[in-house]
Amino acid sequence: MRYSTQIKPISYLKANAAQILQDLGEQREPLVITQNGEAKAVLQDVVSFEQTQETLALLKLLALSRQDVQAGRLSPAEEVHSRLRAKLAQLRTAADTSAK
Repeated sequence: MRYSTQIKPISYLKANAAQILQDLGEQREPLVITQNGEAKAVLQDVVSFEQTQETLALLKLLALSRQDVQAGRLSPAEEVHSRLRAKLAQLRTAADTSAK
């Protein structure tokens, strides 16, 4: 993607808002908006924005996991599986009790 073709002044945004929104949805490329010759904002379609947010969330989880590993905050997989199985059994028992 070449951002140089996706830079427009704010006056272009004001005059072509509907077309810009349509293009964003079809092309899925962000648009850099300038004001007084400086980049001030980036417009992006909502699907791409949501994907970016999900990607950032996953990257944050990976970073936090890496910190946990480096700090030695680990549990063996079998121990985690046992705790999850026990919790699931509790939930099933509670669900069975409330269904009666």
